[in-house]
Amino acid sequence: MSLLDDLRDAVGADQVLSDGDLSTWEIDWRRRYRGRALAVVRPADTAQVAAVVRACVQHGASLVPQGGNTGLVGGSVPDDSGTQVLLSLSRLATIRGIDTDNLTITVDAGCVLQQVQQAAADRGLLYPLSLAAEGSATIGGTLATNAGGTQVLRYGTARELCLGLEVVTATGEVWAGLSGLRKDNTGYDLRDLYIGSEGTLGVITGATLKLYPQPAATGTAMAAVPTLEAAVQLLDLARKRLGAGLTGFEVMNGQALGLVRTHFPQWPQPLPPGPWTVLLEQSDTESADHAQTVFESLLETALNDGCIGDAVVAASLEQSAAMWRLREGISQAQAEEGLNIKHDIALPVSRIAAFVHETDAALSAAWPGIRVVNFGHLGDGNLHYNVQAPLGVPAADFLADHEAAVNTRVYAAVRAHGGSISAEHGIGALRRDLLAQTQSPVARQLMRAIKSALDPRGTMNPGRVL
Repeated sequence: MSLLDDLRDAVGADQVLSDGDLSTWEIDWRRRYRGRALAVVRPADTAQVAAVVRACVQHGASLVPQGGNTGLVGGSVPDDSGTQVLLSLSRLATIRGIDTDNLTITVDAGCVLQQVQQAAADRGLLYPLSLAAEGSATIGGTLATNAGGTQVLRYGTARELCLGLEVVTATGEVWAGLSGLRKDNTGYDLRDLYIGSEGTLGVITGATLKLYPQPAATGTAMAAVPTLEAAVQLLDLARKRLGAGLTGFEVMNGQALGLVRTHFPQWPQPLPPGPWTVLLEQSDTESADHAQTVFESLLETALNDGCIGDAVVAASLEQSAAMWRLREGISQAQAEEGLNIKHDIALPVSRIAAFVHETDAALSAAWPGIRVVNFGHLGDGNLHYNVQAPLGVPAADFLADHEAAVNTRVYAAVRAHGGSISAEHGIGALRRDLLAQTQSPVARQLMRAIKSALDPRGTMNPGRVL
């Protein structure tokens, strides 16, 4: 029998798509990568995933797992060979159970993030992972890439929010590791091998995740700050005043909010244009009145200290949502503006201001008129330091001519300041060669040894990460 016949036996003929328009699965979210799959296979459960993997191993075919296809580094679409099997996990979408006493939820990997947030909220609980693509991104994808999002400062990345996994290995066996334990010291932590591995070691099919009590109240504010140094000063003050209640601390430069103002003029911006704007969010366990009082006291102190020039506190959930829409709309506004050179970098918070000053100046000197669209999660040191072509210069031409040189300058500065070339988006195909250039030889050797041990035939998502 052929591979396609075995796949049809594994999941049903109507769930193996090999003809017609498959672009939904073959083109990445940024439309930068486009491949051609032998077939798109849509299993319904873990047993069918295992059968698909075994069929691929038997026929010597490679397999590309895909969740919501919202990744930004080209890690979840097939290559252009027409020989790879695209494994879509979209049908694995069951909430398996919620343990309110243990504060855990167990879900299929194909559950959309927003679905899991809502299931927790329906029980008066919180699953805190939050990101712009939460209406499409799946739990399996967020774990495979160790997604971050806007509340890492308080709750950590996807890795910190996961207690157990169910995984189909690269040989088609099932590791049933759906533990809800917070303490389990029984050997190597297999869970952490698969989280962040971007589908190169196995297929995550289920997860047990941490839940938290819903906060009694949340507060959101936007503050104008004159410099990045002032933003860091405000962060330090917010940590001291709010402690664990500080759940979000985002920074946006004038170029970032300027693009939103240009492309979405119908979205009101509560503060006038300025060099930097900070978006803060806090959670309070007492009451809305207490949250408001603490927040206003923090901002008054910051104003007196001179680290902010003006601030607006959201008076309703609608106003809070409108503030977050501005932050989350930056990427969409950039897409409207045209192609840009993206950098998802991490730096020690203490080094961010120096990095930005030096790198902005170096880029402007090399390419006069270049626009740096800088925004991100200042609270955890993660910047989306993106570079847009000068006004009047075709974006595609600028990328073709200068992307490599821009990347060289930016990543050299990142390394000089003790940072990382990828904070939350992963490596995928986009940064694979860069990782090889910047990672230590010992780290590369260890990663290759793990890949060889867990995926000896190279079945799982080849050409990504390594």
